[in-house]
Amino acid sequence: MSNHAAIPYLQEIVVFLVAAGIIVPVFHRLRVSPVLGYLAIGGIIGPFGLGLFVDKIGWLSYAVISDIEGVHALAELGVVFLLFMIGLELSLDRLWSMRRLVFGLGSAQVGLTAAALGAVAWVLDAGAQASILLGASLALSSTAIVMQILVERRALGTPLGQASFSILLLQDLAVVPILFTVGVFGAKTEQSIGLALVIAVGKALAIMIAIYIGGRVALRPLFNLVAHARSIEMFVAAALLVVIGTSALVGAAGLSMALGAFLAGLLLAETEYRHEINVDIEPFKGLFLGLFFMSVGMGIDYRAVGEQVVWIVAAVVGLFVVKSTIATGLCLAFGLPRYTSLEAGLLLGQGGEFAFVVVGLAATLGLLPPEIGQFVLIVVSLAMVATPLVAIAANRLAATLERRALAAGQEAGLSAPLDLEGHVVIAGFGRVGRTLGQLLDDEAIPYVAVDLDASAVAENRRERLPVYYGDASRLEILRRARVDTARALVVTMDNTVAGEHVVRVVHGEWPHLPIYARARDAVHAARLLELGATEAILETIEASLQLGGRVLEGTGMPMEAVQRRISAQREIELAAGRR
Repeated sequence: MSNHAAIPYLQEIVVFLVAAGIIVPVFHRLRVSPVLGYLAIGGIIGPFGLGLFVDKIGWLSYAVISDIEGVHALAELGVVFLLFMIGLELSLDRLWSMRRLVFGLGSAQVGLTAAALGAVAWVLDAGAQASILLGASLALSSTAIVMQILVERRALGTPLGQASFSILLLQDLAVVPILFTVGVFGAKTEQSIGLALVIAVGKALAIMIAIYIGGRVALRPLFNLVAHARSIEMFVAAALLVVIGTSALVGAAGLSMALGAFLAGLLLAETEYRHEINVDIEPFKGLFLGLFFMSVGMGIDYRAVGEQVVWIVAAVVGLFVVKSTIATGLCLAFGLPRYTSLEAGLLLGQGGEFAFVVVGLAATLGLLPPEIGQFVLIVVSLAMVATPLVAIAANRLAATLERRALAAGQEAGLSAPLDLEGHVVIAGFGRVGRTLGQLLDDEAIPYVAVDLDASAVAENRRERLPVYYGDASRLEILRRARVDTARALVVTMDNTVAGEHVVRVVHGEWPHLPIYARARDAVHAARLLELGATEAILETIEASLQLGGRVLEGTGMPMEAVQRRISAQREIELAAGRR
């Protein structure tokens, strides 16, 4: 047996690594989205790209991936790792704070979109069962593509990111009843569909509760054990076991593997190991997700597109129009500004990877004619390929609409959309506030910033940051920033008098809200604490304390001892300020 035969998918792995390590960086240097780069490369090296010329040019066989099914099986891990990382960046508390968006906005989007697309299929004489399945599967969007675009833009913590993620999460939950509907139709039993759906949802809830309880009991002890071994390899192996193992268990129960990965991420987000796991898993997520995007590009038979180009283009455009219109209208109804609603609608206008599963299964069971199934899969694939370009256009259109709204005074006042909850309000968005905003963005924690510098606000708005013009000392402005449902207020203003006034006003109105305030010196810090600040950070002293801590650590003092010494010195400085 040759070495090539001994290693499964060796050629596919080599071709993929060449694409990921050489070609995609070229796309990145040309400022082309990596997602679009992977999709384009998949089309080129797939069986319907260069694969069509292998018979005439033999050596091309070394540059072509022909086993799409095998690639698809590996590519699914990309979506699994993506959902795990998203869960890792959230927490159960933050997820609960988004319940109105997930179950309200998300449910409305899935239900209305499925009904609209199902009605279109019915009008086109697809049959009752086929129309239901097509409407339900096409109502779902591509979690992999949309979330990757949001991550690249660092927009997960923005209203756009919150709305999009909430809808996508509900769509993942909707996988359960859709799959059971396919099974009921295929089985052709006398069992009530409603009863089958109730059983499906009950089963899903039972499995999720079991995973939650098991995870809370087992995960922390597992990683405690592995961490004490001080082996990076063992830690990575344990993290991969949790991701893939949980996904496999949930998938074996008939649910979405991606949903299982998301649950595992949520559980580990509550532990002290979340940041180390994040760093270790990130490369796997990037590689497998790239493979997923390439597999989508490989699956498009451009010859079939050419034979029905008018109908396929019309179907792709129609899919975006129907889904985007419904999603935009619902986002408006849930409080988003027009420009954000439009961008979210366009971003969610494509079909999703789950359509491949539903349509393929329905065709196998004879619920869909093969020609309709092939047509739908081509439309979904092309819609996914078009999404990065649509996202760029949507972003520019939204930015233009936002500038016009600001110029017309329609958005001059602060408006925190979506009934924000669990966010951070930043009073003052200068150098310190902007750095804090970047840190919150990295952790996907939503925030709203308020500043009185109109030119700085305009500049930040051009970058699509959630910064608004307003006086943070006014209760009306703070209420519009939803400070009553915020997790914290951070005062970073340069003006000491204004900062003290904000602390006094907020503590008087919302005494239980944590307030973190920037202080110029120990005297100022003591005054802020007296006014109600939870903690005052001394900008002049903190740098000295951090430098001193590094020096002490460098001399061999244990980290815990250093932290105790720094804390004691900080108390001494604050006490001096109070005298």
